[in-house]
Amino acid sequence: MKALVYEKAHKLEDFAIKLVEVPEPTLRENDVLVEVRAIGVNPGEALIRAVRSAVPGGRVLLGWEFAGVVIEAGAAAPRFGAGYRVFGTGDVTRDGCWAERVAVDHRILAGIPKQLSFADAASLPIGGLTAWEAIFRDQDALPAGVDRVLVLGGAGGVGSLATQLLKARTKAFVISTGSRPESREWCRKMGADLVLDHGGDVVEQLASADIPHLDMVLSTAKTADQIAWIAKVLRPFGHLCVVDGGASVDVSPLMMKSASLHTEMVFSRIMHSSAPDKQGSILEIVAALVAEGRMKPIATTRLDGLSAETMKTAHELVETRRTIGKVVIAT
Repeated sequence: MKALVYEKAHKLEDFAIKLVEVPEPTLRENDVLVEVRAIGVNPGEALIRAVRSAVPGGRVLLGWEFAGVVIEAGAAAPRFGAGYRVFGTGDVTRDGCWAERVAVDHRILAGIPKQLSFADAASLPIGGLTAWEAIFRDQDALPAGVDRVLVLGGAGGVGSLATQLLKARTKAFVISTGSRPESREWCRKMGADLVLDHGGDVVEQLASADIPHLDMVLSTAKTADQIAWIAKVLRPFGHLCVVDGGASVDVSPLMMKSASLHTEMVFSRIMHSSAPDKQGSILEIVAALVAEGRMKPIATTRLDGLSAETMKTAHELVETRRTIGKVVIAT
């Protein structure tokens, strides 16, 4: 089959991902083999491309957000037979979906409702799962006493779906931030009750809106640079949810508030065999909410074709860190 791969970690200006022939995936007993029809491209994948090289003589096949059609099922994968339309993520320790076909554990997949296209379905898994697990945790609900939630970076994939999940499943007052007028307008379309300018003084803007404190903050980027002011507006025993990696976060500003810090990495369940079927269930709920019109897909930029050229364009877009919604490639 054809797949987009590279050998050595590289910067965008030295883009070296190429479309080549690779062996067909080998199914594990819990796997299904999926013919990939659409791919969601994420900033995290561009970061991996820049830092991860293949083992000597090997190659790296990235991509962990997709929609497609089941071709074959493993011995212990009864949920989806051939012909099922599915969407989901994968395992960051295995080959990804930037290929004609991908092998993936059936427990972290969900069926695609007939109302959704492959491109729209591919815009949902990473952001939907990350947002859900960050804000709802294992309880599938907000912690007790959480009535005001601030979503930092509300125009990105995680922020867009977090805002929609909060509005669809809770009674929380949702505040979202965007750094540009078009980003803030998108946050309003996602359902935010109040939208703030991320480039300005967020603490001052909250005070002007007569909001003395927040019960929860979901930070999607540059948390380390913002921890001081977040600690100022977070109520005692409040919750900070962090989904961005990178620089270390100094938690000392949170100590006087006895705040809870929650971290989230979307691949943890499958990597550690910690109830991975929970993610399939979450995606089923997200898909149903979209089918019912209570949430919207977030595929705002759509590219066509599994090629080095389209993937380079996608990386150029996501590396700006200024994309709204999701970049999707229809294969």
